[in-house]
Amino acid sequence: MTIRDTLAGVPERAISVRLDEEAQRALERLMQNGKSQSAAIRDALIDAARLRLIEQAAADAKRIANDPEEQRELAEIRALFNQIDAEG
Repeated sequence: MTIRDTLAGVPERAISVRLDEEAQRALERLMQNGKSQSAAIRDALIDAARLRLIEQAAADAKRIANDPEEQRELAEIRALFNQIDAEG
């Protein structure tokens, strides 16, 4: 099912793509459950974007965990929230 109103104002558009053998096999696997090519490709794009966000968040978390200045700033933020909580 396509929920079109989640992208209000963004028109759907057709694109073309050339698939190599590996990509064609991947698309065929994604279509094994009866999905159309379009649905399989849309789902794969969304999944890839989510994965990219998760990978970026993990990299950011690792960077923050290993940066003393970031850790100091986080400690200040925690202290501020604890103070707000205590006053609340």
